[in-house]
Amino acid sequence: MTQRERRDLQLPYISDESVYEEQKRARILTQKLNTMDRSDFEGIQKVIQELLQTEETLFINPPFYCDYGNHIKVGKNFFANYNCCILDVGKVTIGDNCLFAPNVSIYTAGHPIHPDARNSLYEYGIDVTLGNNCWLGGNVIVMPGVNIGDNCVIGAGSVVTKDIPAWSIAAGNPARVIRKITEEDKKYYFKDREFDPESWAAINGKEE
Repeated sequence: MTQRERRDLQLPYISDESVYEEQKRARILTQKLNTMDRSDFEGIQKVIQELLQTEETLFINPPFYCDYGNHIKVGKNFFANYNCCILDVGKVTIGDNCLFAPNVSIYTAGHPIHPDARNSLYEYGIDVTLGNNCWLGGNVIVMPGVNIGDNCVIGAGSVVTKDIPAWSIAAGNPARVIRKITEEDKKYYFKDREFDPESWAAINGKEE
């Protein structure tokens, strides 16, 4: 079995020349992306679509970093703010309408804990999945193997080490569920501030 085959099966693998060769494409495209005119929104989107090999409408504010790009699958209307880093050794699947604040990192990659095993150069990539309508706050880190359910909000600065069930607000290091999201939350845009009549009507698909 080749090292690339081992990697893709989420088995321990060693980064050999074939692995490095596969990473070159992402490095070329991220270099292009991260040095583009920041006002060239259309051009940025095209490079991102090429990098992720998708036709979905999405936008990532450069700089952005990843290992492969084509190991990342995004749904509709994805947006990531500045300085996003996705180590996509394992597959990263992101649902529709997901938002990343600045400095969000998703790590599928890791190394063994014991130094003898770690010094063997074996590493791993374990898949990460985010459901639909997830919002990750600034400086959130998602660790290998984590699954985050639909409609979740992860508080800024959190380190997500375990699965988060759908409709949850989670925060902390390690991240823990604080409470469930309810229908009552819909009328607020920030803490106890309610939507004004104009925006509330738009949210509910009605005209004022």
